[in-house]
Amino acid sequence: MTSDALKDALKQVKYPGFSRDIVSFGLVRSAGFTDGVAKVSLAITTSDPKVPLQLRNDVDRCLRAVPGVQETIIDIAVSAAKTPAAGGNLGGSGSAPKGLKHSVAIASGKGGVGKSTFAVNLACALAQVLGAEGRQGRVGLMDCDIYGPSVPLMMGINGRPEVEGEGADALIIPLENYGVKVMSMGFLVDDNTPVVWRGPMIMKTIQQFVQNVKWGELDILLVDLPPGTGDAQLSLVQTLPLDGAVLVTTPQAAATNVARKGGLMFQKVNVPLLGVAENMSYFIDSAGQRHALFGEGGGIAVAERLGTTLLGQVPLLSAIRAGGDSGIPVVVSEPEGAAAQSFTAIARSLLARLAPRPTPETT
Repeated sequence: MTSDALKDALKQVKYPGFSRDIVSFGLVRSAGFTDGVAKVSLAITTSDPKVPLQLRNDVDRCLRAVPGVQETIIDIAVSAAKTPAAGGNLGGSGSAPKGLKHSVAIASGKGGVGKSTFAVNLACALAQVLGAEGRQGRVGLMDCDIYGPSVPLMMGINGRPEVEGEGADALIIPLENYGVKVMSMGFLVDDNTPVVWRGPMIMKTIQQFVQNVKWGELDILLVDLPPGTGDAQLSLVQTLPLDGAVLVTTPQAAATNVARKGGLMFQKVNVPLLGVAENMSYFIDSAGQRHALFGEGGGIAVAERLGTTLLGQVPLLSAIRAGGDSGIPVVVSEPEGAAAQSFTAIARSLLARLAPRPTPETT
């Protein structure tokens, strides 16, 4: 019985709460077999005392089903999360880029809720708010939608990023527009070239976007994730210590039910939820009548069920769509409009939630 054979068997063991196995997560440090005894060593990072116990039972059950295994010795090294963000690391050793103050994931459970449009406008709103305080160029936007990158179009950016340095020390210089530094797979592939990759390649790309891009001094880096709870999401929490995540949903149950599952995923990996943003919340016609085209109350319901807050509601306006198609986000083209004002209010609320809380004075 070889170590590789044991690891192949352990691929049946899923990390609690996920569909991904402990081997692909990189949690199996060693595996050996001697005289009928299978010995396995795991290393995990969690604050949940139930996780190690469940893993021990699942690994034991899995190994005993392997022909020839009579006994098991399972050693699990547990590192407690010191902070909520650090707890997002399921065994990876990622660290934040030097000069980065805060990193926030923009996520959704399903596609079609306008998450990338939301991320682009939120980034521009943050740049405007921070710029008014004399902190220009302090916002970054990392497009992790590897298969369908749309951020370059929405940000009105074309071209290829330059590379500074050579070899292992080389750094990609992110492109910039509207006071936002941007990195996207869309800068690296042709429009007619589909990205057909498996999970490990996605993880490597996200690692490079975090570690091999010259982000410089940033107050906040927004990470636009693809829909779902797959490789991109899990790779990110293993690579970059996140200060939190913002869930984007539309009001109807078809979106909010899936968004809630996305929020539960972040809670499983100890990434705090900074809030829920309800997109396409309502439509106001030419007579000034407000219409709830996708229902009402979905955003606040998700926020309450996840124990977080509703950051704001973004109306359904053609100007938002048009801004994305033209490469001039509505926050930039119509800064005094209703849509821009909603994004700005969400930006201010997000910054307030990221601000350190004052320590009570002792007497």
